Amino acid sequence: METAIRNIHLLSVILFLLIYIIKTYLLLFNKEEALAMFTKGFKIPEMIISFLFLATGIYLITQIPEIKSLLILKIIAVFISIPLAIFGFKKKNKILAASSLLLIIAAYGFAEMSKKQKSKALENITTSVLSGKELYEASCSPCHGDDGKLQKLGATDLSLTTMDIFSKIEIVKKGKGAMTPFEGQLTEDQIKSVVEYTESLKK
Repeated sequence: METAIRNIHLLSVILFLLIYIIKTYLLLFNKEEALAMFTKGFKIPEMIISFLFLATGIYLITQIPEIKSLLILKIIAVFISIPLAIFGFKKKNKILAASSLLLIIAAYGFAEMSKKQKSKALENITTSVLSGKELYEASCSPCHGDDGKLQKLGATDLSLTTMDIFSKIEIVKKGKGAMTPFEGQLTEDQIKSVVEYTESLKK
């Protein structure tokens, strides 16, 4: 579920940015008739995209603490850009419209940074030699919990699972549902050590 929401969030940021690039271009080059037609034709889609942008952003802030600061900056940028855009396009003020577009571009940059920050944190972890327990606590416990019972975002209760080690290794490698695939992020040995540690969480 988290992966789907992240994808929806990123898509809404891109579409939001695209709409405002087109509107700003039309305003800056004095294509007032085309701007009026575009604004009228995309009024409802723009409202839907704006809602998805903000709703998924707020959800991710609550669910992924490690990217919270970037997401908050992005939401703030959007909240400032919307009234600037409304006033700028209504009054045909090119400076305000351009300023709004710059804020939306900044929001897109924050989206990309938030996407990469989690991977960067994991990369820093995997450059050192860590035990299965340490890797589990860094990468798995946010959803599975320290005792394997959390079941956040649909995660399996590791204290009750009947899966064998080989099945677990495949899931850690390939991912499942909202779970991130760790193949290429963790080595074979690291994945195996994490899975072996999860065996100790069984009742």
